Amino acid sequence: MAPLPDGFSYAEWNATYNALSFGIAAMGSATIFFWLQLPNVTQSYRTALTITGIVTLIATYHYIRIFNSWSEAFTVASKDGGDYAVQLTGAPFNDGYRYVDWLLTVPLLLIELILVMKLPREETVSLSWKLGLASALMVALGYPGEIQEDLAVRWFWWCLSMIPFCYVVFTLAVGLNEATSKQPSPAAASLASAARYLTVLSWCTYPFVYMVKSVGLAGPAATMYEQVGYSLADVLAKAVFGVLIWAIAAEKSAVEESGKLLPN
Repeated sequence: MAPLPDGFSYAEWNATYNALSFGIAAMGSATIFFWLQLPNVTQSYRTALTITGIVTLIATYHYIRIFNSWSEAFTVASKDGGDYAVQLTGAPFNDGYRYVDWLLTVPLLLIELILVMKLPREETVSLSWKLGLASALMVALGYPGEIQEDLAVRWFWWCLSMIPFCYVVFTLAVGLNEATSKQPSPAAASLASAARYLTVLSWCTYPFVYMVKSVGLAGPAATMYEQVGYSLADVLAKAVFGVLIWAIAAEKSAVEESGKLLPN
């Protein structure tokens, strides 16, 4: 929990306010959609879809907490119909909720992808543990640098967190190629590939946003870019990724059901 810089303009405050509001709406809507779709997929894929909904539910809760903390940290008022003035209230802005969210949801994101691919049991368990632990370690190593103002310290923790990050990204981009090619239909294989690469793309956003304060930006502008960047990346990595997980589950369920209807 780092102190907020003073001097926010209304545009900077409002951009963050809207980004956090969008995060709540996107995650909450996605949660409802995923759980409503549970009866429409076969039993094999309901665990993956349930986890998808849990991920967005956890994210919804934490976005509400971040949004409330942001709102409480400022007063926004217009005097005599003039421009809005933004002032700090002195209440702390707790962005630590974001790291609690990531620590819970990032491993689950990878596990749901592995589950929906329906790999052999031994491979599923092995990959779930490896990727889950590596992603949790990545988040845990990133937090000490996030709360530091010393740029050298931020770079140090960034470099450490990039070690498990690179392992996970390599596994998604290269290590799961064979498993993707073994999906039961071209559509399922294409969707699984899209889910993998969307994860890689959205994840690659986080290290750049993390280092916003180390590339010449500071004060309110840096805080705004950081909050907006993380919010957009989260929606891609959780809500949009979850839609792909649902699409894979729906496609594979349809393939399996059509196979059962074929005459022996």
